[in-house]
Amino acid sequence: MVTALPALTARTGLTPEQDQIRRTLRRLLAEHCGPDRVRAAAATAHGYDPRLWDRLSGELGLPGLAVPEAYGGVGCGLVELALACEETGRVLLPSPLLATSGLVTPLIIALGTAAQRDALLPDIAGSALTCALAVPGGLAVALGLIDDNAPGEWAGGGRSGGVQARPAPDGGWLLYGEAGQVLDGHSAGLLLVAARTGGFPRGRTLLFLVRAGAAGLTRTRLTALDETRPQARVQLRDCAAELLGDDGGDDGSGGGGGAEVPGALAAMGARAAALLAAEAVGAAACALERTVEYVRGREQFGRAIGSFQAVRHRLADLYVRVQAARSAAYYAAEHGDPADAGLALAQCLEAVRAVTADAIQLHGGIGFTWEHEAHLYFKRAAGDELLFGPVHRLRARAAETAGLFTGAYGPGGPREAAPGHDSGNGAPPGHDPRERTPLANGTGEEAPFASGSAGAVEAARAVR
Repeated sequence: MVTALPALTARTGLTPEQDQIRRTLRRLLAEHCGPDRVRAAAATAHGYDPRLWDRLSGELGLPGLAVPEAYGGVGCGLVELALACEETGRVLLPSPLLATSGLVTPLIIALGTAAQRDALLPDIAGSALTCALAVPGGLAVALGLIDDNAPGEWAGGGRSGGVQARPAPDGGWLLYGEAGQVLDGHSAGLLLVAARTGGFPRGRTLLFLVRAGAAGLTRTRLTALDETRPQARVQLRDCAAELLGDDGGDDGSGGGGGAEVPGALAAMGARAAALLAAEAVGAAACALERTVEYVRGREQFGRAIGSFQAVRHRLADLYVRVQAARSAAYYAAEHGDPADAGLALAQCLEAVRAVTADAIQLHGGIGFTWEHEAHLYFKRAAGDELLFGPVHRLRARAAETAGLFTGAYGPGGPREAAPGHDSGNGAPPGHDPRERTPLANGTGEEAPFASGSAGAVEAARAVR
């Protein structure tokens, strides 16, 4: 029979403070976040339980973990926030934690003026203010997870579309456009909106603060696959906004660190990827633990199904996946490298997808019912990959960042290839490895170059 797996939350190297955060949060969430309570909280107007959110703030300072102490926060780093996200991921907690602390707070700290930080960060740390990031082209592109975000087409860089900003007569700004799939956008007290300004030839992307209730702002909650991650459509019709940062533009298009916005979004995207990876690990670990518990008690042919060798091997494979994903997530949180974060997110999304799919199958007939809690975890896995993936594009972006497609000795690599020399990627000089390459078996068939494979990315890192 299957015995209980080793603790899936054990991790070496935790400081006493980090271990206390994990233990306290797990105990509190275990009391208030059963599957029925999670569904009930997700179905409320807020999309989460405000009283539990206030308690998490009061007892643990959860929304202020990554806010500096000077602004009333706890002043912890990314690892502590990743620990919190792993625990909230275990119970699929509906909360503004990711949208507020993971997406918006780092941008306010990085780009906001001293007055803006003084006005906003204390309220965020005290849970009085929740935030949402509204980007028109999708979070995965805007955060640089699956493509380069510098060109700005995702924000309306073309002649139309996205969100456009223009100076208002009173010296402020007016926004016009629409952003879809905004996490917690229907209930957030503050929206951070990415918009293009300065016209088509000289336009650039800036960030603007929009308060809830502003004239011209319409927010509509959407029906999402994952009900524990509420999403909204945000429409702005000449909506008054405040530029995040200083107005230092010399072309009338405003400043706010306009040249820094894509870089700041990409840096924040690496942080968010690490947090999402930790969340996915928590969800995968909990789904696996519940599956192990089920197969130990479910009998078939007079035996617990967990005693069958095929089931035991399957669970062992899933356990290895979860542990490897956890290592990748915390490596990304500790080091903060964008390429590492993208690869970690890809590995963790792949792990939670595999674990939750097998959890449904191993639960048998009851697992296939839509009301079973296994589907909550499966929908979280599918929803996150739709929002922040897909996995193969995350890996392809990491490969591109690592210089895999330019070749270790090619024009974009660290060293220039000698004339007539192999480019270092197994292809003849001048050959683009992304093109279709004949198979070596002589069949005449062709297959695309494996641009999204984990092995290729690891090989590129070894070359570097």
